[in-house]
Parts: sequence; structure tokens; C-alpha cells
Amino acid sequence: MTTLIPLSAVEPAMLEDLLDAAFGEDRHARTAYRIRAGMDWLPALSFATLDEDDLLVGTIQLWPIALMTREGRAHPLLMVGPVAVMPGRQGEGFGKAMLAAALGALDVETSPGRPPLPQVLIGDLDYYGRWGFSAEHTAGWRCPGPYDPARLLLRCPNPAVLPAEGMLGPWPEAS
Repeated sequence: MTTLIPLSAVEPAMLEDLLDAAFGEDRHARTAYRIRAGMDWLPALSFATLDEDDLLVGTIQLWPIALMTREGRAHPLLMVGPVAVMPGRQGEGFGKAMLAAALGALDVETSPGRPPLPQVLIGDLDYYGRWGFSAEHTAGWRCPGPYDPARLLLRCPNPAVLPAEGMLGPWPEAS
């Protein structure tokens, strides 16, 4: 049986060990880390999963970021990820359960009558598309580091509210 817990209940060293195992010790050089530099993950929207033996097998974090226009206007977004599952346990549904929990919590945390902030991630469309993520509206967006534009995905009920061009980075008002 899988147990979902708040990520804040996990010892930071255990979180770091899991992320190193899932993505490698050089993970801090990845573009996603540059996008959310200086930000803290959001406790109400970040989770961990324990397996039937209460061992930590996965985590998901959501972060406040922004799409900055050339004019300097920040459009707040939420960055989903990393979605990390311990090697050897991938493919067992832990990632799907954590995504469902995080996106469900996001929908619940939103004020009544107000849609949640748009969500962005860098990942595989084949996997994340089932939750409504798409690269259709991100072609003019840039990231502070190398990335595959086909993997820059957005989930937003009305993407027309966002600029067609901009640079992803930390959300200045959230720090």
C-alpha cells in the first residue's frame, strides 16, 4: 500500500538522496534548477510517497516561478517538478499518484471561481499530456539554460492570458 505524505514531513537529507538517485548528483546544473533559483518549494502542493514498508520512494515539488516579458512584467506560474521516483521503483504508479495529488491540491487551494495559476514543466509530452500539459503555447518562451522546446510544457485552462514570448525564471514577488 502506498502512502502519500506532505513533503515537509521528509528529512531534507532523505529528499536530497532520493533526488540524487533519480537524477544524478549533477542535477543542480539542469535548466529547471536555474528557472527556480532562489525559490522555495510550496509545502501545500509538494508531496512524498512511501511504499508498503514506509520507505521513501518518490517526491513531487511545485515552485513559484514567473514568465518575464521583455518589458519586465512578471506573469506568475507554478513549476511542477522534479517528479522523482527511486530507480527500480519507476513504472509502479508512484509518479502518477503524486501528480494527481499535487494537481488535485492545486485545484482545491485555488480561491472559488478563480482558476489555479498556470503550471509549467520540462518533461515528456507522452507522459504529462494525460494531465493536460502541452507544448502548443510555449514556442516563444525561453529558459536560462539548454532545453528541448518540445519538452517545455504548459497546463493552463486559458493559455491566451499568457504572453507568447518571455523568459522563465524565479517569481520575484514570491521570494
